[in-house]
Amino acid sequence: MASNLETLVTVFGGSGFLGRNVVRALCKRDYRVRVAVRRPELAGYLQPSGRVGQVHTVQANLRYPASVEAAVRDSHVAINLVGILAESGAQTFDAVQAKGAETVAKAAAAAGARLVHVSAIGADAESPSRYAKAKAAGEAAVTAAVPSATIFRPSVVFGPEDQFTNRFGALARMSPVLPLIGGETRMQPVYVGDVATAIADAVDGKAKAGATYELGGPEVLTMREIIEAILKITDRERMLIPLPFGLARFQAAFLQFAPGAFKLTPDQVTLLERDNVVSDTAKAAGLTLEGLGISGDSLEAIAPQYLWRFRAAGQFQHNGA
Repeated sequence: MASNLETLVTVFGGSGFLGRNVVRALCKRDYRVRVAVRRPELAGYLQPSGRVGQVHTVQANLRYPASVEAAVRDSHVAINLVGILAESGAQTFDAVQAKGAETVAKAAAAAGARLVHVSAIGADAESPSRYAKAKAAGEAAVTAAVPSATIFRPSVVFGPEDQFTNRFGALARMSPVLPLIGGETRMQPVYVGDVATAIADAVDGKAKAGATYELGGPEVLTMREIIEAILKITDRERMLIPLPFGLARFQAAFLQFAPGAFKLTPDQVTLLERDNVVSDTAKAAGLTLEGLGISGDSLEAIAPQYLWRFRAAGQFQHNGA
């Protein structure tokens, strides 16, 4: 039986939050990993994910097809994880998540590489959200170029260094009042390690070719329940003020230019108007984490391991603050 060390996997976006976990999962399974990123000189921290020489970083930008083609050359599998939560300059939703996905797919097809593409629950060509529209366009382009591609649509992904639970932890540390946008919108938070395992399973050949999987955690929670859970973990008592979507969108017109945890774009508000959960269709078809034999970890089980840093007295505080 051939060793996985003979299999080269190119990971686009391997230096990001999900990417780091995917690289680590692939290294544990002895794959050779080529990490394609815009700034390889800043991705040296990925080297310890595997043995000496197992991880190699190269320069690639999805807006430049030649760099993508070079990154995929001689690869057996290509994984596209590249996505953005907010637009900035040339990094638009369309350029990155639609045209960028098409560029990776065409390069993979030309190289004869299998393709794993990560999209998002809520990808919809008819969505009022530009983010969701671009994700749908990316899926369509991927399927057209590589019909056998496996597509994963995660719900909101959480874990150390995420831009979701850490954001609310930071806001709760700075403000006695938290705005609640889409308090009754349902989500199915999925642990980053479980998503990485699913992607590695697809590289192993355990996922169905040409199928679209929807990945959600073991619990469906409202936005209010998620924030309340984060407040409980961080031992913070904060007032939640519900904001109507119209007012939230008006505020986001200004907050889209804010730094760090305060940043909020009108498109992100639009996304919060729709539930972000695994569909009944995906469940019936077995195109879920459970369908891959993965028992997902809950927010309650994982988040305390890293959100403790937002407590007033650190790791050992257990009373309200």
